Amino acid sequence: MNISNVLCTRLFFSKIALFTSVQLSKQAKIPRCSFCLSSSLHRKPNKAKDYKVTKKIAKPKAKPDKLATVWKSMTVKELATAIGTDPDNVFEAMLLSKLNTDRYYKLSSKIDDMAVITKVVQNCGRRPQIVANPTLKESEEDKDAYRRPPPDPSCLVKRPPVVTVMGHVDHGKTTLLDALRHTNVVASEFGGITQHIGAFSVKLSSGNQVTFLDTPGHAAFSSMRERGANVTDIVVLVVAADDGVMDQTKESIKYARQANVPIVVAINKIDRPGADVEMTKDALLANGIQLEDRGGDTIAVPISALKRIGLEALVESIVLQAELLEVSADPKGPVEGVVVECQADLNRGILSTLLIQRGTLKKGAWLVAGTAYGKIKGMLNDQRSSIETASPATPVEVFGWKDMPSVGDLVLEVESEKRAREVVEYRQKKLELEKMKDDLKAIKEKEDEHMKEYGEILKQRREIGWFHVRYALAKKRRELTKKDVEFEAPRVSIVVKGDVEGSIEAILNIISSYYSNECELDLIHFGVGPVTDNDVKLAEPYNGIIYAFNVTVPTSVSSTAASSNVQIRLHNVIYKMFDDLKEEINSKMPPKDEEQILGQADVIQEFVITEGKKKIPVAGCRCTKGILKKDAQYRLKRGEEYIFDGKLTSMRHLKNEVDQIKKDVDCGLRLSDTQIRVQHGDVLECYQLVKVPQKVDWDPGF
Repeated sequence: MNISNVLCTRLFFSKIALFTSVQLSKQAKIPRCSFCLSSSLHRKPNKAKDYKVTKKIAKPKAKPDKLATVWKSMTVKELATAIGTDPDNVFEAMLLSKLNTDRYYKLSSKIDDMAVITKVVQNCGRRPQIVANPTLKESEEDKDAYRRPPPDPSCLVKRPPVVTVMGHVDHGKTTLLDALRHTNVVASEFGGITQHIGAFSVKLSSGNQVTFLDTPGHAAFSSMRERGANVTDIVVLVVAADDGVMDQTKESIKYARQANVPIVVAINKIDRPGADVEMTKDALLANGIQLEDRGGDTIAVPISALKRIGLEALVESIVLQAELLEVSADPKGPVEGVVVECQADLNRGILSTLLIQRGTLKKGAWLVAGTAYGKIKGMLNDQRSSIETASPATPVEVFGWKDMPSVGDLVLEVESEKRAREVVEYRQKKLELEKMKDDLKAIKEKEDEHMKEYGEILKQRREIGWFHVRYALAKKRRELTKKDVEFEAPRVSIVVKGDVEGSIEAILNIISSYYSNECELDLIHFGVGPVTDNDVKLAEPYNGIIYAFNVTVPTSVSSTAASSNVQIRLHNVIYKMFDDLKEEINSKMPPKDEEQILGQADVIQEFVITEGKKKIPVAGCRCTKGILKKDAQYRLKRGEEYIFDGKLTSMRHLKNEVDQIKKDVDCGLRLSDTQIRVQHGDVLECYQLVKVPQKVDWDPGF
């Protein structure tokens, strides 16, 4: 650049500066200098004149802190305060976030989605700092409800013993209870197996009252058996004499030992062909059950529940064991108990089966169980008859709950609705605080992981330069995106509805054991009670299937499902339901390639032919197994090693080009790779890839 160019450039920028100065002085009405026509601000200031002006000039505000402290379930108003902006700006930022924010339309709306909170903060030009909810501090005053101290021995009265019947599936537990109760419950069970925990009050032939709990023996209902062992006085272990000690028998023994309760063994089905009582006793001994006739203290009674053989001896053993335990309870004061089972009824709402452990339950009492509470509006006994009171060791079905309690929850009576609400709110806040701590821990671990990855990237930047790292990261993103586009795992989406909470618990435990890279299993929703229109609406966007276990489907819901192309599959036997689910998963899985061996040929000699100036090896072979096809795949095996895998370019018999060679026929085979040299003794395997349907490798446990 020469000097004239430099001068022209300077003159151009000086004209721009002069023009800008004139325009600014016109707007501000500032006098201009007569010499340079620029504003007179460059003159020497007059302190006397300019003092007032300088006092009026406002100091620039300090920049606000870019960090905004946020937490889960904060309200819109709290979020606006944390950011330091107007709530209208928060609502506008929600619209810009393109997330599901329709439900947050009030200042008091709690934002339970951290993704929304984070996006709003970022849209407002701040950085989110996630902390625990400051309003959820540990309360100094414990407002929870607890069991009462142990009662005075003088207040105790004798009560019926609680006996839990446990054992393997189809060993005759329900049949035994039917024989004791003179009923036929087993005839009404789907698939011939018990799928609920049942509570019955039975008056034995001896005149004694006993409360029986019947637990399922199927592998899916492990949690029910564990709960049954924890609320009982005595465990009656039913073992079939023709089947012996099985998996769920061993599991029942384990639960009884954990609960530290005595066991009475009922060796059932002694009338069956192939029944071996002594072999069954040996198997029990091998699993740690020390029977009386083998030098131990556990009573074993051979019976046949179906033909009512040995029942009197079994009843005497149960009564004797109960007398040794001297079971008793305090029938006065607030009620304490345990939730045995829960279900939803269209007419009566939420029903729960309770086992009273202390106090006497009366109609109108306020109960708390976990985070659920309610006023008892009615009580039913095991015969479905209405009753007014329930004393200790009495199984009773109650309704009037505001929310559904969980099976196994401790039930406590409180004095009023206000107290019940107070207890539930305290427990909910405590659970939310614990969850918040877990979330913060998970966030911290994620941040540490991110910082570790960032540190590695930073190290690479310093070593090879930022441009190369950015290029590598962009390439990696493209590869991941391409992979996601090319392969998307098939998915089976389901909604599960069950008759009682125990069934839902068992189903969810089995679903949680599912894992497969070939097909995803997506649980959209689950609940207790009949199928509703809401279940259909939830399943429709996902092309989901509704599995209804032991529940009804109203006609209106069936019509809605049919118009929405949503399948509702009814089942009343748990293993049949999961067989159906496995078939559905199998139908979604892509077929896989499988090798099908067509034939085999032995290399007798190598021939070298000339094509133009090239020398090409040809394998002189004899087909020894099956047939050889020209368009199939071939593998060349030498000893234990494969040295070629590919296609043929030529297959000849004598001088003719052919498509296939049969067994015991000589041929010349030319491989696609002309660099491969064959030897006498090599073996050529002919195979083809066929598509075969896949089956999911998932064992639900039955």
